[in-house]
Amino acid sequence: MNNLKVHNYFFRNTAYQLLGFQIIDSVLYAIVEQPHVVASRSVNLEAVERFLENNGFVRTRNNDYINKELGIILEDLHDENVIQNSTVFSFIDTVFYLTDQFYKPV
Repeated sequence: MNNLKVHNYFFRNTAYQLLGFQIIDSVLYAIVEQPHVVASRSVNLEAVERFLENNGFVRTRNNDYINKELGIILEDLHDENVIQNSTVFSFIDTVFYLTDQFYKPV
């Protein structure tokens, strides 16, 4: 649930909507959906990196980032999970992790 909340905070244009839950083989799954986004051009991952750096995230390896000040790790931002329409980036299927820094009192 933290992944959904953090994604929705940072990327409102592709916010997840929680539709419900389902149990399959004794495992609880969340059922979510995101708005459909159409790409107008191929995404430039260097431009994505600059965008994220301007928002406090630093690339750690491949397409993974961290914001040490907030204590948030953002992963899996390859060219199929970031869609570009004009000058707007849309992030789908993101993976967020909260570090111990996130839970420290400010």
